[in-house]
Amino acid sequence: MKKLIALLVALMMLGAVAAATADTLTMGTNASFPPYEFYENEKIVGIDAEIAAAIAEKLGMELKIEDMEFKAIIPAVTTGKIDFGMAGMTVTEERLQSVNFSETYATGIQAIIVKEGSEIKSVDDLYAEGATWKVGVQDATTGDIYCTDDFGEDRVSKFPVGADAVEALKTGKVDCVIIDNEPAKAYVAANDGLTILDSQYAVEDYAIAVALENTELLEKINGALKELIDDGTVKGIVEKYIPAE
Repeated sequence: MKKLIALLVALMMLGAVAAATADTLTMGTNASFPPYEFYENEKIVGIDAEIAAAIAEKLGMELKIEDMEFKAIIPAVTTGKIDFGMAGMTVTEERLQSVNFSETYATGIQAIIVKEGSEIKSVDDLYAEGATWKVGVQDATTGDIYCTDDFGEDRVSKFPVGADAVEALKTGKVDCVIIDNEPAKAYVAANDGLTILDSQYAVEDYAIAVALENTELLEKINGALKELIDDGTVKGIVEKYIPAE
């Protein structure tokens, strides 16, 4: 009888572990993209982290966040290593061949960082006939994709994280950095002698990446996201990190 009770307890414990695993929603991100995702002490925080946590709460699940290189996020989604990717990620035709995307939850601007006094005065200078300016980007981001298409591989230098691209700008290895506006503001604030051009390189919408076959999760995320947008939660989170000017 004691052995039977012990076996039942063990089975209940295994069931509890399995249930806990099933109720966990795993998000993949690249936590070097303030204010969307970044480390505060040892915790990943930011706009995406808080919206993801609110979605998980709506779905009655616990959120787990895994930090990885940006270019590894979509492969991790497609192989099931993570449930979804959320990293200030823009919908592109190329990405849509591998994953589905949720509805848009925020708008981003691709900004241009230069050294103060740079001869690059506007985005038009990058397209000028005979221009040879070197552009720094974060690998596999839309900044990388757009710049490679516009200026060619020879003029684009790719870096694992935005901070590396900014360091390359400071040391003269590239002439400008094209990256999302909010991280750009953070990098400029943290590094003397840099500035953001008034002219924008591109405007884009951010969404959540989900595996093509996981339509059930996509529908749940979209449902939760709609509720969070309608009740003002998403707006409140964005304005917490990006105060209205």
